[in-house]
Amino acid sequence: MSPDALRFYERAGLLPRPERSSNGYRLYPASAVRRVLLIRGALALGFRVAELAEVLRQRDSGATPCRRVRALAAGKLQDLDSRIAALAALRDLLSRTLREWDKLLRKAGREKRAGLLDAFVAGHPEAAQALSPQLPPGLRKRLAKKEKQK
Repeated sequence: MSPDALRFYERAGLLPRPERSSNGYRLYPASAVRRVLLIRGALALGFRVAELAEVLRQRDSGATPCRRVRALAAGKLQDLDSRIAALAALRDLLSRTLREWDKLLRKAGREKRAGLLDAFVAGHPEAAQALSPQLPPGLRKRLAKKEKQK
């Protein structure tokens, strides 16, 4: 674990600020190791830092945020399923497109322009308006929200 990561966890409210030695070094208690492993595990599951900070604040104050953690994880699974479905649809579209392009390339020959992208847009005008499933979910949501506002 890098010192930068530990400082980031402290600033984000995930890890309590440790005491300092006389020369300014951070003195982490043994419990900090378990806390860092918990943080890394939650981040590996897709929890956002802000979500995790909220959960850990509740937990540290004596509350039991287990149902909240479960609900957050269920939402992440739903988002992931949606992203997988969107990527599968993109894969199918790309596969079909490559087959179509192969036909266009054969027809055009080696020296002629086949107009592959033009043919794609002409055959799939909705694709020019769609947001790529390869965009990060947060950015896709913001862009979709802006599109709805227009």
